[in-house]
Parts: sequence; C-alpha cells; structure tokens
Amino acid sequence: MTPPCYPVAGVGRFAAGADPVKRGQILDGAHRVFMKMGYDAASMNDVTREAGVSKGTIYVYFQSKEELFAALIERAKGLFTESVRELLSQHPDPDEGLRLFAYAFVDQIFNTEMIPAMRILLGVIDRMPSLCQRFFAGSPNNARSVLKDYLDQQVTAGRLNIEDTNLAAAQFIELTVGSYFKGKLFNEAPTRPEDSELERVIGGGMKVFFCAYGAKSNGL
Repeated sequence: MTPPCYPVAGVGRFAAGADPVKRGQILDGAHRVFMKMGYDAASMNDVTREAGVSKGTIYVYFQSKEELFAALIERAKGLFTESVRELLSQHPDPDEGLRLFAYAFVDQIFNTEMIPAMRILLGVIDRMPSLCQRFFAGSPNNARSVLKDYLDQQVTAGRLNIEDTNLAAAQFIELTVGSYFKGKLFNEAPTRPEDSELERVIGGGMKVFFCAYGAKSNGL
C-alpha cells in the first residue's frame, strides 16, 4: 500500500492538493487560458494542457472551472492587497500614504490584468453572481479593507476625523481613481494618463477628502 503523502522537512512532499508550486503552476496556466479565451470558451482540458498537468491532478486542486477562476481572483487580489498594506505601513503621514495608495491603484488599473478579468466576470454576472461577488467582497483580502484599517489608525492617532471609515475608504477610492477605473473598464481611457493629469485628478480628490475628514474639520 502506498503511504499517504505528508509534508516532510527537507524532502518537499505534500499531501494531495497541498503542493503550493503545483497549485501555482495550475493557476499560471489557467490565467493564460482565461485571458486568451474568456471564461465560457475555456475548459479544464485547456488548462491542463497549458499548465502541463494531468486531468487527474487538476481536479485534486480545483473541483470546477468556477472554483479555479475564483482562486485566480483571490490570488490577484491578495497580491495587490499585500502590496498596498506594506506601502501604507511605511507611510504614517496620511497625505503621503493616501497619495501613494491612489497611485498604486492607478498602476493596478492600467498595468495589470485586473480590468480584463473584470470584463470576463461581467460577461457571466447574470449566471454566476456569486463569482462576481467574490471579486468585490469586503474581506481582509481587499484593498478597500486595507485602506479602511489605515483610516482607522489615522483616526486613532488624531490625524483624521472620520465617523465611518468604511464609507470614507470607498469615497476616497471613488474621488481619486474612480474615473480611471470606469474609463479603463469601458475602454474610454485605455492607457495610463500623463503624470500631470494624474496629479490633477488625484490631488483634487484628496483636497475634497481632507476638507471633509481632515483633523481640523471638527473644529470648523
């Protein structure tokens, strides 16, 4: 009888479906397939060929195409979330931290495949609403949640005056990068704007935000 595979120190053996390298290999292949073919046209067989794994192996890690696509969403969200969490942790001054957050969000919009992935989701939203909800879920694995936590810290430190930091986080994103998000999504702004235009829009949004939530606003 073949013994079960458990992680073994120094050997690199994992229980079935627990090898992070193999999981990453499958996700990388799935990413290429979905971006090329879209959700409906892609199949698990396409992913197995692209990822270079057997059909039996892929089903050990992912039970369905929907679960596989959801895992891709979570991975992409997680990478961005961790990057902005680290960025904000290094900039306690809200003016600097929030400005850098906005620019990081702009880079995410224009320099990654977040928007193409969202377009795929919009194509199946009526049939698979739960899949689309995972993209926008207000979980810890979400940039808006990270921004909310940062705003909570700023309120505690007395640098900002905000009653509802969840609402304020959504407002900040809308004020600074909302127009770029919609423009890229609907192909009205296919390329990253010039820095001068970014500064005009992001700077203007920040002025409105600080007028509403700056620490001195409660004394006006």
